Amino acid sequence: MKPKGIQKTITLGDGRTITLETGILAKQADGAVTVRCGDTILLGTVVAAKEAREGIDFLPLQVEYREKFSAAGRFPGGFFKRENRPHDGEILVSRLVDRALRPLFPDDFHGDIQVQVSMISSDRKNPADSLACLAGAAAIAVSDIPFHGPVSEVRVVRKDNAWVINPTFEQLDGAELDLIVAGTAKDILMVEGEMHEVPEAEMIEAIKLAHESIKDQCRVIGELAAEVPKSLVKRTYSHEENDPGLQKAIYDATFQKYYDIAVHPSSKEERSEAFGKVKEAFIATLAEEQVAKKAMLDRYFKKAQKAAVRRVVLEKGIRLDGRKTDEIRPIWSEVGVLPGTHGSAIFTRGETQAINLLTLGSKMDEQTVDTPLVKRNDKFMLHYNFPPFSTGEVRPIRGPGRREIGHGNLALRALKPVLPSEAECPYAIRLNCDILESNGSSSMATVCSGTLALMDGGVQIKAPVSGIAMGMISDPDGKYAILSDILGDEDHLGDMDFKVTGTSKGITATQMDLKVDGLSYEVLAQALEQARAGRLHILGEMMKTMDKPNPDYKPNAPRIVFLEIPKEAIGPVIGPGGRVIQEIQAETNTTIVLEEVNGSGHVQITSEDKDGLEAALARVKAIAFPPTAEIGVTYKGKVKTIMPYGAFVEIFPGTDGLLHVSELDWKRVERVEDVLKEGDVIEFQVVDKDPRTGKLKLSRRVLLPKPEGYVERENNGGERRNHGDRPHRERRERREHGPRQDR
Repeated sequence: MKPKGIQKTITLGDGRTITLETGILAKQADGAVTVRCGDTILLGTVVAAKEAREGIDFLPLQVEYREKFSAAGRFPGGFFKRENRPHDGEILVSRLVDRALRPLFPDDFHGDIQVQVSMISSDRKNPADSLACLAGAAAIAVSDIPFHGPVSEVRVVRKDNAWVINPTFEQLDGAELDLIVAGTAKDILMVEGEMHEVPEAEMIEAIKLAHESIKDQCRVIGELAAEVPKSLVKRTYSHEENDPGLQKAIYDATFQKYYDIAVHPSSKEERSEAFGKVKEAFIATLAEEQVAKKAMLDRYFKKAQKAAVRRVVLEKGIRLDGRKTDEIRPIWSEVGVLPGTHGSAIFTRGETQAINLLTLGSKMDEQTVDTPLVKRNDKFMLHYNFPPFSTGEVRPIRGPGRREIGHGNLALRALKPVLPSEAECPYAIRLNCDILESNGSSSMATVCSGTLALMDGGVQIKAPVSGIAMGMISDPDGKYAILSDILGDEDHLGDMDFKVTGTSKGITATQMDLKVDGLSYEVLAQALEQARAGRLHILGEMMKTMDKPNPDYKPNAPRIVFLEIPKEAIGPVIGPGGRVIQEIQAETNTTIVLEEVNGSGHVQITSEDKDGLEAALARVKAIAFPPTAEIGVTYKGKVKTIMPYGAFVEIFPGTDGLLHVSELDWKRVERVEDVLKEGDVIEFQVVDKDPRTGKLKLSRRVLLPKPEGYVERENNGGERRNHGDRPHRERRERREHGPRQDR
């Protein structure tokens, strides 16, 4: 008999409902909840190890979001016909959920935790990604795993000046602002999204609206958990070994030394060496059994160092590299650095450096996206790479990780709103960014170098985009400092990582993670205003290198022309079995893509050869918009096919005529092959048009000198007789049109 579950319902502003249910599925997990909106259903589960693995001093959290093809009634692509590695969309949703959950686990909990969220049904109306965090957080809430929740996540969009929470796919399409916001009933924890150059005030308004909905969802999660006996008593654990006396001794002995190092500006390498010497000097005073407690010692030294550096910033307003809180590191940039690319740029800000390569291609180069809910082609791609040498490390390269996919997606969102329309720029566009040095936000360096590479390549972007990473350091007494253009060390020891990109008009993308409770909207507004000033400064430095796109593409970039043709011309351009279009491509060294869009044919022709491009365009136009062959006019064309009774010759692309064997020469020709062969280009004249079929009749002999004394042979009716003309014509008509009684 089916067990009775526990259900709770959340009502959205437009009347749709979200239903949470537990106690039915996956009962051997520590926690399991289904979340349903319409006919879109997600299953969220969590399992946590009761003991921590030896030597673990961090939170080993795994968050996995998956979409089942069967949920949408589809087969997976590929040979094996089953779900394989997660696609980029699943990885990005996994990151969003991870960033909302991770800060709320206890600092001293180090047991392995796995949160899995699966889309098991889809109505193709309600997106699943905006429900993923709700499913994972609810699963944790009904478990006995220690957690400082509840937490939830919603999407907020603005479309046609109206705000919508958790929109449908239809409502999401064309939105000018799209944010995912996560938080508890008290605080905002995470923000990520893209916008079309919106002002900072509108972004804050969106976050406030999202938070109201988050509060309601957290309340319902709490009510659900309150009815699950397991969740009422959280498990006890002991995942850290601590020695308060040793911790105090380390703090007392090292705090001032760390403080003195932080007061004096230094490079990343110098700081690392100086901090390391402080640690080594103290360890040398410890007994052997204390030295063996490496994980414990590392925690205590990090806490002392973090406290000292934060104190310097709050008390003296001095940062590790000597800058003021709102000061941007020195910037230099260069474009056109790689002649073999279609555009390139280097952007360097302090100890962070990115090189970005632009490639332009045809529709054939667009990226096919095939997921359970989405099947489309993307014409803009941005790939971010973080090689180990950028931080002086040695580690194996195993392809892009989640961090690289996430950073690349943020940069892509930042630049996408300023790209020209397809009519203005028909190219598929790929930016490939390698981080050459990293100490501070490399994703924002990717945005800046991407802007410059696009402009260097002649892509007419609507406006240049810059980006900045902001940080914050605060204390329990309410004192805080907002930091512009943060270093890597400031990211680790700070309370906020806030990335903002935009043009001079407004924001195009953002990503924010908070590590403390209680960020007020006033502080958020101050951070955004300081970020705006920093963005504009960085943009000004970029404009010193290049202030507008080049007027044309690079000489080595492929050229593309676009042509719209009538629907009925699509078939003739393609030809039987694709013969015509393949022939044009081969003979003109071009790539031609033809699609039917809204009842007409869209033709895109790509080539690096200007003459070939023009030749291909002329041939397609001649087929799609054929000129009229005039009787008595001489043309030049290619022999396409030879038959026993004559040859079919191309007058224009897609327009042929019959050159009968009797019209090859004034003298009798026994075999057409004695005079012509396929592929020959000959001159001829159009001499007649069959009024019934519209077929054109050609003559070569009328262009040749008539032999002296030539006499036309007469038939019984006094007309010139073309030898063998009637039998050949009748056979041809039977072959083309069938027996006369069928016509």
